[in-house]
Amino acid sequence: MGKLTEIINLACERAKALGLPYKGALTPAEAYDLLRLAPGAKLVDVRTRAEWDWVGRVPNAVEIEWNQYPGGVRNPNFLAELQRQVDREALVMFLCRSGARSDGAAQLATENGYGDCYNILEGFEGDKDAHGHRNTVGGWRHARLPWMQG
Repeated sequence: MGKLTEIINLACERAKALGLPYKGALTPAEAYDLLRLAPGAKLVDVRTRAEWDWVGRVPNAVEIEWNQYPGGVRNPNFLAELQRQVDREALVMFLCRSGARSDGAAQLATENGYGDCYNILEGFEGDKDAHGHRNTVGGWRHARLPWMQG
């Protein structure tokens, strides 16, 4: 069994164990490996424009706000933007700051015909540490995966 199959199987088992309604749940490192190993795989970053500009971006990610900035109101065009930019047949991985908004995005995409959806656990910044800081416990940046400032 190849690495791609191993990662997908593990992500699917994790999602099933967590009772998630979409195909799989990935660690940031697994998501990065899938981006490199699965032709046509897409990473959809659902953070806000402010987060992309001020916290950092994942190179080549599809950027679609789940909640709009400023105000935090749900983006009424999220699904239409996803459908315009990402093929329904693609393996789609959703990323946010900590894994919560991306969970909602993966659920919505699955409900609307995307059959190969994954949430990236820990998100871009990970959970807060004992001092209330992010980027020290889990997350895309903490795993030293590719990202760029603004």
